[in-house]
Amino acid sequence: MFDANLFCENLSRLRRCADMTQSELADRLNLTRQAVSRYEKGDSFPDISILVKIAEIFHISIDDLIGAGAPTEGESELLKSAALGKSCECHHVKVSDLQNLAPFLKPSVLDRAVEAFAAQGIDISNLASLFEYMSDEGFWNLLNSASFEHADVNLLEKLMPLLNYSAKLSIFDKILQGDIDWHFLSVLMKYVWISDAVLEAAVIDGILDEGVLDLKRKLHEERTQNRIKCPSCGEFSPAGTVFCLFCGAHMKPAELKNSYPNV
Repeated sequence: MFDANLFCENLSRLRRCADMTQSELADRLNLTRQAVSRYEKGDSFPDISILVKIAEIFHISIDDLIGAGAPTEGESELLKSAALGKSCECHHVKVSDLQNLAPFLKPSVLDRAVEAFAAQGIDISNLASLFEYMSDEGFWNLLNSASFEHADVNLLEKLMPLLNYSAKLSIFDKILQGDIDWHFLSVLMKYVWISDAVLEAAVIDGILDEGVLDLKRKLHEERTQNRIKCPSCGEFSPAGTVFCLFCGAHMKPAELKNSYPNV
């Protein structure tokens, strides 16, 4: 597994063996001396795009430079492709390789690698740890192409804050198409307005189980119990709130009986 600390220690060794100061190396890389110092201490990692230049400065191959970090075969393939600005064929790259290298890769590079995996039918649950490192476009493409066969409710809970409205509707479309179990609506309907009419029509047409309607009523009851309406601004705050989160008005005990608006 690629070890960034080993790589950075080797960078320091290469510089010292070349009888070069941090400032001199920084000048040749168009960086600050502080940046080079952070690299050598392992406090940060060089942008993948300058690995080729580092290899040229010290007259070593890109393979030897990357190899100092003890990467797996897949990690080495991915890092070399990224450094050379080429698309990775991902012949030997595993999901674990992507997970380990994600913090070091540009979103565009990671997007392409993840896309190659998704094209092979990789389940989205195996790629969940990569979401925070991907671009919005790459994440959207993955959402539309990856399989949800082994995804669970906990994964969807993690996904929701990362999704825009269109992406959330895409999840609903996958539920209607049967790609995702309808029970996932227990999470989705906390974030997306889905009218009773739409759900009832889907149940009548046999697209959704009638249990969906019970689920909708249950969620509404939970919201009714856990939300209170401000007497001043009309906004809703969590039950037990003393002062309105929106206008600061005092929430009187009588307001505890006010319900959440219909969804």
